[in-house]
Amino acid sequence: MIRIAVANQKGGVGKTTTAINLATALAAIGWRVLLVDLDPQGNASTGLGVPQSQRQRSSYDVLIGESGVGDAAVATRVPRLDLVPATVDLSGAEVELVALEGRAHRLDRALTAAAGRWDICLIDCPPSLGLLTVNALVAARHLLIPLQCEFFALEGLSQLLQTVARIRSAFNPDLAILGVALTMFDRRNNLSSAVSDDVRACLGGAVFETVVPRNVRLSEAPSHGLPALIYDLRCPGSEAYVRLAKEIIGRLPQLAEAA
Repeated sequence: MIRIAVANQKGGVGKTTTAINLATALAAIGWRVLLVDLDPQGNASTGLGVPQSQRQRSSYDVLIGESGVGDAAVATRVPRLDLVPATVDLSGAEVELVALEGRAHRLDRALTAAAGRWDICLIDCPPSLGLLTVNALVAARHLLIPLQCEFFALEGLSQLLQTVARIRSAFNPDLAILGVALTMFDRRNNLSSAVSDDVRACLGGAVFETVVPRNVRLSEAPSHGLPALIYDLRCPGSEAYVRLAKEIIGRLPQLAEAA
């Protein structure tokens, strides 16, 4: 099972929107997709239309060892896309994990035990670099970084890259940066273009060619419990995520061979 962590310690960069819509796009090409919601806010769960009543087991239960991934996963409205939902219990998981054996490897072990049921797993991380995100980075083999096209978004990127280097050194030498996805791009704003140019100058080919624009339909879709790709496939935001999914497929040999 291919594992991709979608992470950025800065909030409001389009991380959950990216995770939901990429998971939908990959399911649409026939892949069995699992999305793990590791954010205590549970936005990925809400955005996929999974109500609290269907979250009897959650990513919290998986991390503390009270449930397996297969038992916690629920089907979504999107064919071939399953979700391990999040609940508010995750907000206390950081403290509880400290006392548990192998606290950084809890998610990795749980996903390994579920190998074979899904082709690919996307992990939606919280906007922090705490133990929840560490678990995601230890479990993943690829890191996708959504980056908002605004000045302050650049400041946190170096901190995230330093964290990745520490994770590689201490826990997961196989972790590789899949790419940086520029989000919330506003063509009317010169700053968006300037940030895009700066990021590409610093990171070169690590930055995806596709840029996700600011788009009201992307913002509306979660309130309907639907990915934007289903809510409005023809909106600019959905079309951008389809292109981004194609780029990701090209960077993952396992996906490219089967697509």
